[in-house]
Amino acid sequence: MSEMIDTPVDGTLDATGLNCPEPVMMLHQHIRDLAPGGLLKVIATDPSTKRDIPKFCVFLDHELVSQHEEAGTYLYWIRKKHA
Repeated sequence: MSEMIDTPVDGTLDATGLNCPEPVMMLHQHIRDLAPGGLLKVIATDPSTKRDIPKFCVFLDHELVSQHEEAGTYLYWIRKKHA
């Protein structure tokens, strides 16, 4: 789960420069607006997202499709659970 993916996404959340808890709060809103089964790409710079985003996905039953870290930027691909 640590590779980048080339699958087209249904939305992108750029949380660059934001610190905890803002990225997860924004993620919650973006996921809510996404259709069931939709794929969201998240871009973040806060290292705490490495802990928070996987927990968010487990807690709310969304799929963390992939995650990748490169030069202080954290990328996540999250598939919204089906209704």
